[in-house]
Amino acid sequence: MNAPELYLENQLCFPLYAASRLTTKIYGPYLEELGITYPQYLVLLILWQHNDQSVKKIGQQLYLESNTLTPLLKRLEQKQLIERNRSTTDERTVMISLTKAGKVLKKKAKQVPEKIIASFGDDTISEKEIVTFQKTLFKLLEVLNAKTS
Repeated sequence: MNAPELYLENQLCFPLYAASRLTTKIYGPYLEELGITYPQYLVLLILWQHNDQSVKKIGQQLYLESNTLTPLLKRLEQKQLIERNRSTTDERTVMISLTKAGKVLKKKAKQVPEKIIASFGDDTISEKEIVTFQKTLFKLLEVLNAKTS
C-alpha cells in the first residue's frame, strides 16, 4: 500500500526539527566562546531586550514550562549572569534580572547574530527568503501555541 502522506518529505515536522537542530549546531561554537548554551542564550536575549522579567513571562516568551525553565535559570544564576528575587509587589512572583556579568556578556554577544546570518549565506537562498520564513514561523508559533495551550 502506497501512503505518500507518510513519506518523510511530506511531513511539516521533519524540516522544522532538522532545521532547528542544525541551526542550534551553528550557534554552538559562538555560544561556547561566551560560556553559555543555546537555551541560556535565549533567556539572556529576553533579559538583554527587556531587563527584569518574571519567570512566568520568560516562560511564555520561550514557550517553556516552569519545570524546564527553572533548572535553566539556576544554571545561569550559578554562572553569576542572572539573579532571582521575589517580587516586592507579589511574593509569589520570581523576578529575573541580569547581574553586572550578564550585562557585560551582552557586549560580547552582539557579534553572534551577524556571524549566524553570515553562516547562512548561500546562493540558493536569499536574505529576503530567510526573513519571510522567520515571519511565517512566528505566525505558526502563535497558531500552535493557541492550539496547545
